[in-house]
This record gives sequence, structure tokens and C-alpha cells, in this order.
Amino acid sequence: MSKGPISQFIEKHYLHFNSASLVDAAKAYEEQLANGAKMMVSMAGAMSTAEIGKIFSEIIRQDKVHIISCTGANLEEDIMNLVAHSHYERVPNYRDLTPQDEWDLLERGLNRVTDTCIPEHEAFRRLQKHIYKIWKDADDKGERYFPHEFMYKMLLSGVLEEYYEIDLKDSWMYAAAEKNLPIIVPGWEDSTMGNIFASYVIKGDLKASTMKSGIEYMVFLSDWYPKNSTNGVGFFQIGGGIAGDFPICVVPMLYQDMEMHDIPFWSYFCQISDSTTSYGSYSGAVPNEKITWGKLDIKTPKFIIESDATIVAPLIFAYLLDL
Repeated sequence: MSKGPISQFIEKHYLHFNSASLVDAAKAYEEQLANGAKMMVSMAGAMSTAEIGKIFSEIIRQDKVHIISCTGANLEEDIMNLVAHSHYERVPNYRDLTPQDEWDLLERGLNRVTDTCIPEHEAFRRLQKHIYKIWKDADDKGERYFPHEFMYKMLLSGVLEEYYEIDLKDSWMYAAAEKNLPIIVPGWEDSTMGNIFASYVIKGDLKASTMKSGIEYMVFLSDWYPKNSTNGVGFFQIGGGIAGDFPICVVPMLYQDMEMHDIPFWSYFCQISDSTTSYGSYSGAVPNEKITWGKLDIKTPKFIIESDATIVAPLIFAYLLDL
């Protein structure tokens, strides 16, 4: 398929500096797929609230990603946008807000993420009502699942259909649920649904063991990676933090701790981040540092795009989709 106008524009005008890195990374991602490699996409920050689902869902449907790692916030906020979109409020002048303005938003039940406010009642509490029933059902039966598996159950059960406020094809979580795509959610407890689950454990309504843990996510990934790395597994990282650091560590863990000395390094690495290199910063570390940790090979194609992920990621995905 020939490239569309967005891709042609990128190839014509994105020739230097960060824009050239964007093109190089996109072409190398495409080459990985052409060679039969699998691709992990990790998402930090609030990419779901930035509505990355409008294009990432198609990346999922077209099998251009094979496993996802994301924060608990990204896991739940895509579904929140699906069921409460009309209740979100945008605050273009967020830089000018006073502490009193912020307090007023809180009292209105609006939780701010930069220029976008997520509605407490229509988003968080609407999901809570339905996800609790699914948690409780599993708890009563003595069943255990990962955080993303519970979300998949809720989406595929149809209990949220009455609330849909956007086109279902724009939800990346629904697209992932339909394919039963593996998702790694490190530190899920650090999310609204994670906090809510913890509250039920504290109250004695649920057992902590009903929710599979981060260690079990690593165990799952340690099984998935060798089975899928015959032609390589690439790593496309949006942002920094635990969504990227947790899964990328599976390779040195298998090599060093499991002594699987034939385990291949990640076959591609790209990070979109505006973090700068500083003392001890993982998010701002250049890719070459990962060689010393046994994550990347000397010959692994490495790219870093120092820019806003909400601008860069959709453009790379558009290139992959020939738009």
C-alpha cells in the first residue's frame, strides 16, 4: 500500500533533528514488523486522556503491536473517556489557575490532568459500580485475574454499553479486549481503580490475592518473551517511568538471574520523551545506558525523540498505518 498524505508530508518536511528521528524511528519500526518481529508499546503519562485511542486502536486492530505495557491510569482512563466523554471539561488556561481555582474544580468533582478535567461521578464512580461486581464475583469463586483481565471482562460483558459516548472503534482498550492482547500493568495499585480495590481489601470486602500481582506480571512476561522473540521483540516507549522500566528489565532478568544465556536482546528501541538526562534519571537516560544493564545490544537500532509524545506518537502511528 502506498503512503498517504500525512506520511508523505512527514517524509518531505521532517528532515532534521527531532523530526528526522521521528521518521527514522517510524521506518525502523516498520522494518521490524516486515522482518517478523513482535513489538511492545509502553505508555506512561496520561496518553489515554489525550485520546491516543483514536489512532492506537487501529494499530492494535492491524496487528502492529503485540503486547502493551501501561500505567494503571492509562488502563482505566481510556474506558473513562469511553463512558463519560461529554462530561469532561477542558481548561485551556490551566497555567493561570490559582489554588482557589483548583479547589473549586475539586468541589465540582473534576480531577485535572493538565488542560483536561476527568469527572469524578460519571467516570470513576461509574466504573467502580460495575468493576466491583466483577471483582466480587471472582473473589467469591476463589478466582484470580490480572488488572487488565478484569477490565476486559467488564468491557466484553456489555454492562457499559448504555454509557458509551464516543465511537467504540476509538477505544484502544476495547480493541485490545477483542484481541485478548496481553497487557502488563506494573504498579497498578498507583491508579484510581487500584486505590478503590485497596479500599475494599481494607474494609474486608475483597481479598488482596484476588488481584494478581506485579511479580506475577513479570513471571507472565518471562514466559511470553522467549516464546515470541524468535524474530525479535521491539520496544516502543511512550514517556518514561515504570511502564517502560518494568517490562524492559525482563531481558536482563532472564539472562542474568535465570541464566538463559541465549535469550535475545530487545531488537529495536525507541523512546519519545521530553525528559532530559540528569543524575539518576531513567526517563531521561539515553538508550546507550541500557547496554550496560543488558537490555539492548550494541547493534540494536536505537532512537530517542525529545518531544511531546501527544504530538509524536500519533504521527508515527499514522506513518505505520500509511495515512
